Amino acid sequence: MTPAELSRTVLRSVRGAVEERELSVPVPARIVVQPPPRPGCGDYASNVALQLAKPAGRPAREVAEILRKRLAGTAGIDRVEIAGPGFLNFTLGDGALVALVRDVLAQGTAYGDRSAGNGPVADRVSADPASVGRVSTGRASVGRVSTGRASAGRPGPGARAAVVGEVLVRIWAAAGWTGRADGHPALVPVPDDLATLTARLGADEARWILLRPAAHDPVRVPERPVQRESNPRFRVQYAHARTRALVRNAADLGFLSEPGGVGAPAAAGSGAEFRPAPASAHALHTLLASHPSVVEAAARLRAPDRLVRHLEATADAFFRWHDDCPPLPVGEQKPLAVHRARLALAEATGTVLANGLRLLGISAPEHL
Repeated sequence: MTPAELSRTVLRSVRGAVEERELSVPVPARIVVQPPPRPGCGDYASNVALQLAKPAGRPAREVAEILRKRLAGTAGIDRVEIAGPGFLNFTLGDGALVALVRDVLAQGTAYGDRSAGNGPVADRVSADPASVGRVSTGRASVGRVSTGRASAGRPGPGARAAVVGEVLVRIWAAAGWTGRADGHPALVPVPDDLATLTARLGADEARWILLRPAAHDPVRVPERPVQRESNPRFRVQYAHARTRALVRNAADLGFLSEPGGVGAPAAAGSGAEFRPAPASAHALHTLLASHPSVVEAAARLRAPDRLVRHLEATADAFFRWHDDCPPLPVGEQKPLAVHRARLALAEATGTVLANGLRLLGISAPEHL
């Protein structure tokens, strides 16, 4: 279950409560659900009850309880809990994780990218030629293309405008935007200072450091690229390479991926095939499910840094889950259904990382 699907499910519960006169409120156009701010609060949270409390003339926790009862038992939702003044926290069932993995693998390059397979991006999204070189953050414009020298220790504004403008065109297309994107750049010519930065750091590192900061934050240029896990760009690329290595190693062992339960095999006589998926699996699931909405937010806010940070979080969650749930058999152990399921989750993670890196114009290496 993706955030969009959960949002529609919660909206249906509100509409049902209004139709059956449990609540007397205008039905909102949409309901926001998002990962909770702290671990241990479920997979997603929503403040819809707090928003509806005032027009309903009832305490927020009372509104939340009405919605909780309606949502309890919904397919794909394991638990609905009320927290604090009236937040709804949702914990998804393992079946939702399996369905998501199957969906990501089925969509492949199209997951989170509506432009996949639709021809060159520049044919579908264009920019106002009079304003090429300006990149808007939705609040203020930053940077004009310049071929002047970079200031000491950081690239000139032209380097950032060129890369951000190019990436925004791809993100807009991935989010399904077509036609003109007035006030924002299309494929801005590469200025000299970007070429110098690329020669110094390499293309991937140069692009990453230009895209990672929010528009209002300065770019910090390292002395040289660092190929270790302290470098977020390396960590994301390494996570992708690790997912591909797992697929190759599994093939050498004679098995392929198959979505299923990723928890450890249940104890004999328990009546269950697998233990519930660990928290690390749910955290990774949440990030994979959020990928399309992150792309849409990056397009809407003209903020490719949101996609960059999402890829970093996804890579970190993958490594935590990988340590909890090794996808490959150990020692003399034979491949089991759980190994096929874990391999499928790893493969889906690799798909999301590759799709995000492609939008940023950064390579997704098979080996690293």
